[in-house]
Amino acid sequence: MWCSRNPDGMAIHRTACGGTAMQLPRIPLNLNIRRKIVVGMTSVMVILGSIGMISYRYLLEIEKKQHFVEAADDLASIILEIRRYEKNVLLYGSQEDMSENEKYRSEAMQLVRSIIPDVREFKGSSFLSRIQQELERYDMLMQQIVANRNQQPQPPIPHIEEQLRETGKTLVDTSQELVRFERQRILVIIRSLKAQLIFSMIVFVMMGAALIPFTAKKIIRPLRLIEETTDRIAKGDFRPAPVPRLRDETQQVIEAFNRMVAELEKRQDQLVQVRKLASLGTMASGIAHQLNNPLNNISTSCQIAIEELEGGDTAFLKRMLGNVTQEVHRARDIVRGLLEFSRVKEFQLLPTPLKSIVERSLRLLSSQIPSSIDIRVDVPETLVLDLDSQRMQQVFLNLVENAVHAIDERPGWIHISAEVDHTENQALIQVVDSGPGIVEEDIGRIFDPFFTTKDVGKGTGLGLSMVYGIVEQHGGTIRAENRPDAGACFTLRLPLPKNDGEGSAS
Repeated sequence: MWCSRNPDGMAIHRTACGGTAMQLPRIPLNLNIRRKIVVGMTSVMVILGSIGMISYRYLLEIEKKQHFVEAADDLASIILEIRRYEKNVLLYGSQEDMSENEKYRSEAMQLVRSIIPDVREFKGSSFLSRIQQELERYDMLMQQIVANRNQQPQPPIPHIEEQLRETGKTLVDTSQELVRFERQRILVIIRSLKAQLIFSMIVFVMMGAALIPFTAKKIIRPLRLIEETTDRIAKGDFRPAPVPRLRDETQQVIEAFNRMVAELEKRQDQLVQVRKLASLGTMASGIAHQLNNPLNNISTSCQIAIEELEGGDTAFLKRMLGNVTQEVHRARDIVRGLLEFSRVKEFQLLPTPLKSIVERSLRLLSSQIPSSIDIRVDVPETLVLDLDSQRMQQVFLNLVENAVHAIDERPGWIHISAEVDHTENQALIQVVDSGPGIVEEDIGRIFDPFFTTKDVGKGTGLGLSMVYGIVEQHGGTIRAENRPDAGACFTLRLPLPKNDGEGSAS
């Protein structure tokens, strides 16, 4: 057997005997949500339409049979009247009874002939045909009896009278059987209609039950996934949402959502970098001043050493060179801190002593902090947290810088403290200043992007917003409030490392 394909893409299999077997192309059944909904709604409409049409046909049949039963009841009543007057005719031979009997016979025959064309599709029509035949026979027998009664003398006709009675009895039995049969048929149709409605209810309940997991899998679960991812993003966690392999709109939405998350992370990193560059620009003059001091000391020490070269005081020269080395290290530390702060790095949590980050931040800001503002640091040396040192340094830079700008009355102070909250398994960090505090109406908006209380051109309104994002990215919280006796207090709560639960602080 070998296989080839025709121009339409259908596979044609040829057997060794020369026969040909054609295989239809495969139809992909992988429908997206929209097509599944369309198919489902179409199926429901087709089922509902079919049930409606069948039910309507049943109701029409019941209506016809109801009219048929009414006519059959009328026919049975007429036949009973025929039998009543038949008895009087046979007993008394009254002309009036003969006329009434004939009248009812005529009504019965007329009723039968009017019903038959409308009920040919009914099974009960066979009963009508039998009644019609028996009526014709009964009419013939009654005419013979009436003709015999008109003769003088009257010949005995017991056999005809017996046949008449038998025919009349057959008419009564057949008409009653017809009524019973048709009523039974109506009950059968009603039972069928009931069974159909119950079956339809079961089918729709099963479809509804099948729709619940479909809705949960295709709609509710992806929406919950997007909601959870959105909450993570709000906390600074930009990990993409897992993409379900559904090959439908849900997968496309989550993939687009992940692209948006990646773009948001990129934009946030750019925003942090812009803010860093802005901070560097602000600190440039102060850093230049910090570098100028060790350079001046190096220059002075070198000049003195050159002058003392001829004297040969080795100890003094060593001391001067030691001063040079010390000032070089000091300048190196300043430049290294500046480079570390400005470097672009991926977000990475590493065990880091909190106090070292605070001290590096204060060194970078030292030239901007007036001598009239006292900085107090009360952070345990042993408090180690999982931090991104670069981003956390940005947090303290912004908080301290804002505190410095807020202190109008000098002398003032800024207090940075940290302690371990064992009940919450968190590190509690506070940055408190002696400034006027935050206006009550602004506390709820203090972390909003682009919100600033500074004059136009003196602030972007991004600093505290970025602080809020970085703290949440670390899995922590930050709250701003006013101190009772004046000044603002920023409270940070950061999770302790999971390995020891105490942040390495006793």
